Amino acid sequence: MNCYIKKGLQMHKGRLEAFSDGVIAIIITIMVLEIKVPHGSDWNTLFLLYPKFISYIISFVYVAIYWNNHHHMFQATKSVNGRILWANMFLLFFMSLFPFVSGWMGENHFAALPISAFGFILLMCAMSWTILYKELLKIHEKDSALYRASSKNKILISNVFYILAVVTPFWSTTVGLICAVIPGIMWLIQDSKIELELNRR
Repeated sequence: MNCYIKKGLQMHKGRLEAFSDGVIAIIITIMVLEIKVPHGSDWNTLFLLYPKFISYIISFVYVAIYWNNHHHMFQATKSVNGRILWANMFLLFFMSLFPFVSGWMGENHFAALPISAFGFILLMCAMSWTILYKELLKIHEKDSALYRASSKNKILISNVFYILAVVTPFWSTTVGLICAVIPGIMWLIQDSKIELELNRR
């Protein structure tokens, strides 16, 4: 694998992966803590929490997707540099806002502005992911697993839906939420390109 890494000042990726795993675990913990225990023991009391549960599930799925793809992407590289460290922090910053927008959506029963804010965070996460990916490509040769496993079309389609999720809630909250959910469904289907490339090598 090392023959597919370009020469230059590079560092071991271990600390980046460990830090990212820790931050993502904390994000999930904060999200579930946003669902407060109801003051009641009947089904109706529990049912009143359904917007928060749905919002949590959507956000959890997205965080899980990012963790899975993050894991696969860094399995395909052996080292990082300073620009990659900052690009990764940029991604984690927007991911750390999931608990806020998720809780805001659930608390306000999927009102227009919270859904739009959620779509904006999804869009910024996607953009920061693209930046991170491009920085990784800069230190890899064109015959590396990262180059070969590119999913540009999937990323482009996702970004279109994220933009729609930012704009459409002010006309229809249902359409806005659907636009926010569709990319998550797309990415739930495991992309095995990197795994195939790593096995090939």
